[in-house]
Amino acid sequence: MTSRGEITERTVLVAGYRTRLLEVGGRSGPGTGGAPILLLHGYSDSADTWRRVLELLGSRGQRAVAVDLPGFGKADRLLPDEPMLDQYVRLVTALREQLWQDEAPILVGNSMGGATALRCAEVRPSPAGVVPIGPAGFEHPGWFGAIEQQPLMRWALNDAMPIPAAVLRGIIARVFRQLAYGDPSRARRQDLDLFASHFTCSRDMRRLLATGRRLKGELIDPFRLDLIEAPVLLVWGERDRMVSCRGSRHLLEALPDARYERLVGVGHCPQLEVPELVCDLLSGFRSALRAGDWDATPVGDPVEALAA
Repeated sequence: MTSRGEITERTVLVAGYRTRLLEVGGRSGPGTGGAPILLLHGYSDSADTWRRVLELLGSRGQRAVAVDLPGFGKADRLLPDEPMLDQYVRLVTALREQLWQDEAPILVGNSMGGATALRCAEVRPSPAGVVPIGPAGFEHPGWFGAIEQQPLMRWALNDAMPIPAAVLRGIIARVFRQLAYGDPSRARRQDLDLFASHFTCSRDMRRLLATGRRLKGELIDPFRLDLIEAPVLLVWGERDRMVSCRGSRHLLEALPDARYERLVGVGHCPQLEVPELVCDLLSGFRSALRAGDWDATPVGDPVEALAA
């Protein structure tokens, strides 16, 4: 028997993709303490990015699931002839039906996962709520150039001298620490190792960069925000080097009832850098939705909100 905060891992087949779920939480079914939470990772990441948030949510008795999206982690590869975001929307739609039938989850996504969560919110049935964290798709993404321009990454991709897997993973962990954190001193060794564990050779890196080029084109004006009816809590690290928080103004202009939480001193992956704060924000959002008293505080002019 597992404790409430203990993560269970299983492989499932969803929408034709074999993938991995990380799960925590109490009882299943409507009326058991609020909506379940479905966590979506970003480009180059995996469900492992949510482990500390999952543990915290589980310790509070909250149901939550993180999934490897196709093309990443331990999931099957993407289909070559269908847009990536369309595949993710299809998988998330099927997964929510498979896990919770008619119960609407809260969709939480970081970066690419944030874009996916917003796209899913355009579809009916609507989720209970949406929490995009540093979502891609609002400003020209800086993550791809930042990755390609890293000297260590260019050296790792040089076929003239094959690099042992352990060395490659060390390089990947170091680059990730530099790019994903507002304060790299907050990075935990085990989180960096988990991120790097999904890469074994330079071929994996080249495939990742090819996927990034494919995704980059899809992130140009990808949303129909006027179709979103669910409550939205936008979360963004002010030191996000990969997807600038300046992009928040586009969402706030389109969805004036959204609430905006800008995290001072935090980078692209708050779930790793400040997991306790992320958990508190998700728990508060979930509790407000359950009580029916979600009162989105307007942030006023988006530029003022960013300068506050």
